[in-house]
Amino acid sequence: QVHVVESGGGLVQAGSSLTLSCAASGRTFSNYVMGWFRQAPEKEREFLGAISGSGGRTYYANFVKGRITISRDNVKNMVYLQMSSLKPEDTAHYYCAASSRGVLTSNGNDYYYWGQGTQVTVSS
Repeated sequence: QVHVVESGGGLVQAGSSLTLSCAASGRTFSNYVMGWFRQAPEKEREFLGAISGSGGRTYYANFVKGRITISRDNVKNMVYLQMSSLKPEDTAHYYCAASSRGVLTSNGNDYYYWGQGTQVTVSS
């Protein structure tokens, strides 16, 4: 089982960069694919990207490819979401999630453990 807690959100200006962190508990953290999602008010949850257990492979949604980078530190049990060129439409609640399926997946149903999320607000 994995418990995850996101941090690093806040109010930023358009065009800026921001890095979100996700701290995970559990001795077998490296066994989990970690994903990042977001949800804006009155919108469906969106998959942003995922990283393999070893950190050697990543998978990004096309609409954010080039603007985000996901990385992980299996010693510290941390996952990071680096975002650049932020836009007001990036305003959302951002979630970190863990999947034991062993594959990089964009399906939220494949992620069994979710954090409470962190709010990112981008001002114009």
